[in-house]
Amino acid sequence: MGKAWTFEDNMNTDEIIPGRYNITIDPLELAEHVFCEVKPEFPEQVQPGDIVVGGQNFGCGSSREHAPIAIKGSQVKCVIAKSYARIFFRNSVNIGLPILECPPAVDDITEGDLVEVNLSSGVITNQTKGTSYQANPLPDFVIRIAEAGGIVNFLKEHDIQELMG
Repeated sequence: MGKAWTFEDNMNTDEIIPGRYNITIDPLELAEHVFCEVKPEFPEQVQPGDIVVGGQNFGCGSSREHAPIAIKGSQVKCVIAKSYARIFFRNSVNIGLPILECPPAVDDITEGDLVEVNLSSGVITNQTKGTSYQANPLPDFVIRIAEAGGIVNFLKEHDIQELMG
């Protein structure tokens, strides 16, 4: 269970991590500046297990992987949004950042609510309000990628022949 951090529609990758910080791909270094212009308190106050909640088209903008890497580096449990920019969605899967789509949950959750997420079942529970929502659960394969820390680590851990067949 973690605290919800809410963001508006069309949160672009430069708002998630400004381009001037994209001189590294180190998740912890990027996390020091994640959301620094739209929510300056986030990098200092976010706690492991907190939840990022976004609106429509979360992660629009550039195709750089820095944005999901910065969020992952902040040690949030996952991102819940109404929808994602497709490249952000793919980059998140590739680097092992769990993401769920669930518009009704986003509409219900307010900044600071305590939220619990079950990635396997897709159940999102707003503990503060006593409400639950069903997101499309992540496929087992995507959960395994996230648990491995991303697609590269996943492939290092598994024989490609095993995966193919």
